[in-house]
Amino acid sequence: MPPPILLVEDNPVDLDLTLRAFARRKLINRIEVARDGEEALAWIPRWLAGEEKPAVILLDLKLPKVSGLDVLAELKRKAPLARIPVVILTTSKDDHDVAAAYDLGANSYIVKPVDFAKFMEVAAQIEIYWCIYNELPPP
Repeated sequence: MPPPILLVEDNPVDLDLTLRAFARRKLINRIEVARDGEEALAWIPRWLAGEEKPAVILLDLKLPKVSGLDVLAELKRKAPLARIPVVILTTSKDDHDVAAAYDLGANSYIVKPVDFAKFMEVAAQIEIYWCIYNELPPP
């Protein structure tokens, strides 16, 4: 079984859209969901204790409780987790957000398309690159 994908998304519409897009693609990676920054951070001790790390984390920036940028910073501070690829998947096109995400170690920054067909293309590209072609670092 391939490693999971962690989707960190608080917006129920965007969460549903993302899950439907991956379901239509028949993605073989299971999707784990964190609905806010606190839930995302709760995965850290589990991974540090040996639970399987995700192939990629899809991280929204505008999250309740703890921001996506704070989640990213915390992940990248933990040496055993710093190599997990993090793709920012957000509605923000703000230059400050883009720069901050890359400065904190994001591997990619994608602005969510509004159109479902375009979102399907994004889901396909995420799957192909991050789940098939990308070589994960050794455990």
